[in-house]
Amino acid sequence: MSTILTNFHFLRPWLLILLAPAAGLLWYALRSQNSRHGMQSLIADHLLEHLLVGREQQGKLRPVYLLAAFWLVGIIALAGPSWQKEPSPFAEDSAGLVIALKVTPTMLAQDIQPSRLERAKQKIHDLLKLRPGAKTALIAYSGSAHLTMPLTVDPKIIDMFSQALTPEIMPEDGDAAAEALKLGASILTKAEISGSILLIADQIAEDQIGEIKGFHDTSAIPVHIYAIAADKGVTIPSGSPTAPALNMDEMKKAANVVGGDLTIVSPDDRDVQKLANRITTSILAAKQNQGERWQDAGYRLLPLLLLLALFFSRRGWIVVYE
Repeated sequence: MSTILTNFHFLRPWLLILLAPAAGLLWYALRSQNSRHGMQSLIADHLLEHLLVGREQQGKLRPVYLLAAFWLVGIIALAGPSWQKEPSPFAEDSAGLVIALKVTPTMLAQDIQPSRLERAKQKIHDLLKLRPGAKTALIAYSGSAHLTMPLTVDPKIIDMFSQALTPEIMPEDGDAAAEALKLGASILTKAEISGSILLIADQIAEDQIGEIKGFHDTSAIPVHIYAIAADKGVTIPSGSPTAPALNMDEMKKAANVVGGDLTIVSPDDRDVQKLANRITTSILAAKQNQGERWQDAGYRLLPLLLLLALFFSRRGWIVVYE
């Protein structure tokens, strides 16, 4: 009981101001309920006693009192009494994922078949299949970052737009990984949902490490890095664009700086399964601190309101006059 009293508050306390006009209306109703007023000049007193309706109810529960109780309970319910917290509803559905895909000429290298970029698109497709109904956005970046598809629950749209991404359509070459992370964070922030960012790249430029650290220092959004490049020693088909092999130290450094995890591409679906599990874990961890809200107990007063409303449906129910 002491905990309830300590935590008790109203979620919408400004609505309690409605008690003032309600009290005024009830005062006016009580004052104007004297049936003799206005009639005594028209009807003799000895006849008026027999013409008044409801005299036998005098002293009993009067409708105006029930009306006062109805208004009081209704206004309190609207104000949202609360004394305990509850988990946010639809937590799983509201979680978002922003995929930042690197689209540069190095992503056309064929050390990962059919190419790094095409395999990345396939992995995105497989990942979305493991997250049905989840909100996903797609960012393409090279020398600059661009929103390709806003948050959507339709994986087919993400597939369609990702398939259209090629280095030729990017406005400038380079590596703007930090800019892509900032854009992804702004998408989740504007949507006011929890979520994480998945950065898919074959490499991260050294000059981006400092900017990524700056992003991490100012953002609590989880970041996952997915490296899609083959290690040294892998036979590369003839005609493949030249590109540096996987630099594990560089990718681990980027993951450590951003406080995230690193997943390496694999020929099977183990990498995608690992990514899906890590994304879910990071979102659930974030919701432990941000996923609770004060429970609105006003809904518990609805049965009482319905019970009071039943009295006003009685046939012949009238306001008893003095």
